[in-house]
Amino acid sequence: MKPFIKIHPADTVAVALSPLKEGTEIQIDNQTVVLTEDIPQGHKFALTNITEGDSIIKYGNSIGVAKTDITKGSWIHTHNMKTGLGDLLTYTYNKETAPLAEKESRFFNGYRRNDGRAGVRNEVWIIPTVGCVNNVAQAIEKGSQAFVTENVEGVIAFTHPYGCSQMGDDQDHTRQILADLVNHPNAGGVLVLGLGCENSNIDELKKHIGEYDPQRVRFLVAQECEDEIADGIEVVRELAAYANQFKREPISCSELVIGMKCGGSDGLSGITANPTVGGFSDRLIAMGGSTILTEVPEMFGAETLLMNRCENEALFDKTVTLINDFKEYFKRHGQTIYENPSPGNKKGGISTLEDKSLGCTQKSGTAAVKGVLAYGEPVCTKGLNLLSAPGNDLVAATALAASGAHIVLFTTGRGTPFACPVPTVKISSNNLLAQKKKNWIDFNCGVLVDDTPADELADQLLDFVIDIASGKKSKSEEAGFHDMAIFKQGVTL
Repeated sequence: MKPFIKIHPADTVAVALSPLKEGTEIQIDNQTVVLTEDIPQGHKFALTNITEGDSIIKYGNSIGVAKTDITKGSWIHTHNMKTGLGDLLTYTYNKETAPLAEKESRFFNGYRRNDGRAGVRNEVWIIPTVGCVNNVAQAIEKGSQAFVTENVEGVIAFTHPYGCSQMGDDQDHTRQILADLVNHPNAGGVLVLGLGCENSNIDELKKHIGEYDPQRVRFLVAQECEDEIADGIEVVRELAAYANQFKREPISCSELVIGMKCGGSDGLSGITANPTVGGFSDRLIAMGGSTILTEVPEMFGAETLLMNRCENEALFDKTVTLINDFKEYFKRHGQTIYENPSPGNKKGGISTLEDKSLGCTQKSGTAAVKGVLAYGEPVCTKGLNLLSAPGNDLVAATALAASGAHIVLFTTGRGTPFACPVPTVKISSNNLLAQKKKNWIDFNCGVLVDDTPADELADQLLDFVIDIASGKKSKSEEAGFHDMAIFKQGVTL
């Protein structure tokens, strides 16, 4: 194992890839750096003397400023550095895009829907319009498991606490996310389950759903039934029979949409897992496919890198709005914009939001930004898309699914068992997590520190995603986990 890494030639820090002891001599850049204290794995140490107020450089960019003088060989973390970010900023478009070399598309075995779209799962979904019928939805799910076959891969209820006592945009967002899931091609059949008196009732929801296949999408109002559970199970039986007609067939990877998210990050996330996902993203886009990057608050500090990769000035302007609207959201609620990273992030070696963001955005690879999406807006442009959603794992992953992601890739340094409405692939940044939590982790990028070539690992991840798209279950699917969370932004009546 390599003991440390200097990520960019301009960096004034290196990162320990394994715990390093005080007194260790590091040979780097034709100089010797003697560590003045123990350096935990994933944490930074100074390669030069840094004066109070000077920028600390990692990934070739500033990740903050020194709070005090820092001597060469010292541990650099929250005790001696702080964010250098401000609040609302003015941005200038400096286009820096390079086209990806086209790759011949590969194929996955998926489901071709009647409307021409492709899915990677053939499940029956139960979508409640309101939290009041959550228990009914779960009872229908439990009573419908006999309809699961080799071809009908699951009957799943996606419960949530919303759909009533909401106002304005907040209520509208709930309706849009529910409608997006109703229309998602991973569902071979959908039961929309309403109560009957809620604000987001079935008639209102239909306005967001748009045109639908009445064989694929069915509606049930609990207040109109004598036994809503029995009636719901019967509807699911009919939906399963309809879904059973679909069979897996070869489909071009150019039709895949993959969401990209990170959580429980550590100091290796931006060095191993996130760049590997970025390499995967470039490969899929070069084949004509699409990826989605979200968690806007974790773009703060790295946003200019994404802005300058926008294909045109109109997309640049939308990205500026994406960033500043989220900052205004924080300010409206009286919150500090840069109150990030989390305690777990800090324990893993991430010191400031810039540090976190520059690592987080590695997932976007090098492709040009081709689309900027509002919360709940479906992908309509192939290539790399930016999506407005918060950093919260469940909310952001659900937002990715709602925007059309067939699969979500989730990188992590500390691990998590959660899932979302679509297959959620957990990617470890370090070997220890992959070895300890084999029931959570699907793919390990920790091997990068063992000299596995980055291109080889990105190729392996592409192969793995194609396997998942072709029916291989993620660890969270094997555990039976399916979560959904909607972004709550307004008052509750």
